[in-house]
Amino acid sequence: MGLKEKIKSNDTLKNLVHWSILIPNQTRPRLWIKWFVNPFYHKKGKGACIRKRTRMDVVPWNKFELGDHSTIEDFSAINNGVGSVIIGDRTKIGLSNTIIGPVTIGNDIRLAQNITLSGLNHTYEDVSRPIHEQGVSTAPIVIEDETWIGANVVILAGVTIGKHSIVAAGSIVTKNIPPYSVAVGNPARIIKQYNFETSTWKNTKI
Repeated sequence: MGLKEKIKSNDTLKNLVHWSILIPNQTRPRLWIKWFVNPFYHKKGKGACIRKRTRMDVVPWNKFELGDHSTIEDFSAINNGVGSVIIGDRTKIGLSNTIIGPVTIGNDIRLAQNITLSGLNHTYEDVSRPIHEQGVSTAPIVIEDETWIGANVVILAGVTIGKHSIVAAGSIVTKNIPPYSVAVGNPARIIKQYNFETSTWKNTKI
């Protein structure tokens, strides 16, 4: 049995390790994790930039990767506590974005301001207990290459946004968006798709 399996199988040891990594009753890692563990465990590509006012709630038991020449702007929050956060090359994460894993963001993507991507949901079936005591479920979010996400968009757990798609500002995305599409609204619906036979964007039924 490896070290990870031993920790997982022993509740006392698991709680001790958890306490040593995270500040109690918070999702923030302790400073020693930020300074001495994360820089060696996580990947930051060539020319990548994380602005000083970004909140990095990043722990070592899940991946965090930021690709070459990608940027995370100020006032954003990145959390990989329940799932990895992987960001590709030449991607820009705008001001005040919230990204909670599991989330995979591809290459050459633009996220505008105040966007929320959360691969996490809270469990709520047991009405005799507070929701925060019932644990969580996760479903991966995938944003494929060359996509543009407008300001104030919310993308829910389990959604995939296809390559070279556009999600209009203020949209709530609850279902997958196919590649080369334009989606708007709450819930988001597809209003255009690119037709490679005619080399034009075609309106779709609303």
